[in-house]
Amino acid sequence: MKSSIFIIVCFTSFILTGCIKDVSPSDALTTENITSTPEGLTNAVNGAYALFKDHVSFNGTSDDNLMYMRQYFHLSDFASDDIVCAQVTEDPFFYSFTLNHSPTQTNTRYFWYISYKIINDVNTVIEAAEKNGSSDATIQQLLGECYFLRAFCHFNLVRLFARPYTQDPSADGIILRTSTSDPALKARSTVEEVYASVIADAMKADSLMNQPRGVQYASKEAAWALLSRVYLYKEDSQNAIDYATKVINSGRFSLTTAATFHNMFANAATSSETIWCIAFSSEDDYGKFGSIASMVYSDGNSGWGEEFASPSIRNTMSSHPEDIRWSYIVPLEDDDGNIIKKNGIETYYITKFSFQEGSPTLSSPIMFRLAEMYLNRAEAEAKSGKTNEALDDVDAIRKKRGLQSSLYNHHVPAGTTALDVVLKERRIELAFEAHRTYDVYRNNKSMNRTYWGYHLPGLKETDINLSVQPTGYPNMIIPPTSPRIIYYIPVDEIQTNTLCTQNE
Repeated sequence: MKSSIFIIVCFTSFILTGCIKDVSPSDALTTENITSTPEGLTNAVNGAYALFKDHVSFNGTSDDNLMYMRQYFHLSDFASDDIVCAQVTEDPFFYSFTLNHSPTQTNTRYFWYISYKIINDVNTVIEAAEKNGSSDATIQQLLGECYFLRAFCHFNLVRLFARPYTQDPSADGIILRTSTSDPALKARSTVEEVYASVIADAMKADSLMNQPRGVQYASKEAAWALLSRVYLYKEDSQNAIDYATKVINSGRFSLTTAATFHNMFANAATSSETIWCIAFSSEDDYGKFGSIASMVYSDGNSGWGEEFASPSIRNTMSSHPEDIRWSYIVPLEDDDGNIIKKNGIETYYITKFSFQEGSPTLSSPIMFRLAEMYLNRAEAEAKSGKTNEALDDVDAIRKKRGLQSSLYNHHVPAGTTALDVVLKERRIELAFEAHRTYDVYRNNKSMNRTYWGYHLPGLKETDINLSVQPTGYPNMIIPPTSPRIIYYIPVDEIQTNTLCTQNE
């Protein structure tokens, strides 16, 4: 379902001057134009899912680069130490690498807009379904999916635009929109209040969803997975353990094996490990212009291929070349087997968003999968002093990744801790899946990007010497206290909502 925007932003110049006014779109969902039949509600809910993958018009124009999923991964992972940028670009995703964020950057503005568009749509469905008062199981399932989607969107917003819960629960969070009658002028809730709302919505979703429609839709287990992740982020270890265990013990999912892992992301909708994915079809293959894959992979013509697996993640994995997880890091070599460089940066493509139906630019991005549940549980166990249990969960994954001869077997390597072991495994297993940045900062660790790449201000190709590490550049070590680990609230919200404060 394509949806028109309900905010038109008009600038008299590109910067901050101008006018912004609210417009009611002709296709807006309202409680009056949604039928209360299961069929009508199904269409409305499916339309909300479509907004995760549609290129929705924004600011009066259509842009192939603007899509929820594309921004979700770029805003998260391009700010991490897992992906290196191989050139200077005017595309706003470059701000994630350089940390030179702006309230006017298009990608954050669009992500904010489309997130609240989804939230508004599910709020409308929730109100229509609850007004109907039906106890029909199908309607209850759809209602639960809406509560889940609202929780998911609010949680992603608070991760991108607010300080980690572990740093300051009382810090400004994001604007909670839980009703279509919310006033336009509304202050930011605290991080703690946002987490409480997310948890309440996910629990409500859990109680309602009893007719799973497939992994491309929310389910009871997806709600548990979200709860496990949220509780982990707020360091409520026991609840993180409990909800991860509920997913693991549900019997609905199993870890992929070393023989099948390399095909999991190309076959997300049928993988035994997928809990919830955003289902793309061949009709949703945006190719070079607008796909998630196009920035991190190219077969020569399919994408731009300008961002690669970083030296940092490759060094982290280097002690185990037999690890099947290397299958998603693909070096580009010349006829002599030498790694081809782009602007002095070695080309190691990332293929976690490629090869569905054989297409280099098509995938159904996985939002939750079983391996994360083992790792959520392991991290919470490590923080609870349950070292053996944590290592058992790590080993459960390693056994399925070709590392049967390299298990921990209740032994923590010298000079490390159980938590170090878990976080390293988490980094490798979930690389490029929009986890790394949050995992570093919520654990109050610094991000180390001491490697060659165009995140380094003023870098020229002639400066690059791959035989040594760079020195003397800003932005190599980012402490968790840096104001730039989160993004500015978009200018659209600041200008139209006088109660909304800006990040520093």
